[in-house]
Amino acid sequence: MEVALLRTDDIQTVRSLPLFAEISESHFGALMRAAFLQRFPAQTLLIHEGDQADFLHVIVEGMVEMFSNSDGEETTIGFLEPVSTFILAAVLVEKVYLQSARTLGPSRILMIPAQAIRDVFARDPAFAGSVVRELAERYRDVVRQLKSQKMRSGLERLAAWMLERGIRRGETLEVHIPFEKAKLASFLGMTRESLSRSFAALADHDVMVRGRVITCNRSDALARLARTLGSSDSS
Repeated sequence: MEVALLRTDDIQTVRSLPLFAEISESHFGALMRAAFLQRFPAQTLLIHEGDQADFLHVIVEGMVEMFSNSDGEETTIGFLEPVSTFILAAVLVEKVYLQSARTLGPSRILMIPAQAIRDVFARDPAFAGSVVRELAERYRDVVRQLKSQKMRSGLERLAAWMLERGIRRGETLEVHIPFEKAKLASFLGMTRESLSRSFAALADHDVMVRGRVITCNRSDALARLARTLGSSDSS
């Protein structure tokens, strides 16, 4: 890893995050003066489950995999892309990390000391409000993922992921898988074999898979298959 220069546009990008949008200029400046930007190569372990939270990480460039390991069995919890933060809750309450994180490609990560975040949280009501909203949104994301795991089949979860990830080009939905299919299977709670069977089953919905590129000419059929779970839940 190497310490990188924090450019003006990087600062502006971080400032535009909802978490920092309403913080006072003086407090934001204090956080940026305490922070440093680092470049990491692919497959770098950034945080380890069970360690004390010492930094709030902001992904400026690259992709990060959140994962957990127990008795030699590893599972993917999620993927984060710019511009996003992790792990705010552990930083705020001075607890250990409940998951690990590693880069999936060359990445630039802004690291803000946890104590600096807690100090500004105590002094800046606008920032404190943004933190509460951020944590509420993260909680709702967890509930959505739990509902998907409990209420959808593996095939339905794959279809939902494709709809969320895909880019529409006219009538065609195109999805690029930016990591190994094994990681996608783990994230969706499937085995590699069941993921392969699900891709084969999607051929009936006009889905074609070529390597890591998926195309679908019937996104409406894919949406019906995904059984969109109501976003108007009470969580």
